[in-house]
Amino acid sequence: MIITNTDSVPNREVTEILGVVRGNSVRAKHIGRDLMAGLKGIVGGEISGYTELLADSREEAYKRMTEDAESLGADAILNVRFVTSMIAQTMSEMLAYGTAVKLK
Repeated sequence: MIITNTDSVPNREVTEILGVVRGNSVRAKHIGRDLMAGLKGIVGGEISGYTELLADSREEAYKRMTEDAESLGADAILNVRFVTSMIAQTMSEMLAYGTAVKLK
């Protein structure tokens, strides 16, 4: 499976557009991470707990998007994008999406 953020694959032709594929992951913050984030907000620096949380969410969303494309028989996913949004005060969503295609 070819996965790219571009709208084409060099030396390959798109023969069929299968549609938009997506994968998402919603994660809740841990109270301990919130306390550490508050302290880091005062003194500065990376909030590694949140970095790890977002990285895990991104990987899960990517995996689910890929599985969605595979279920359609896609050869590639083009124009891949990631979006993060806050669902509630303690929850955030990572969404990965792109266009599933067949290639020649």
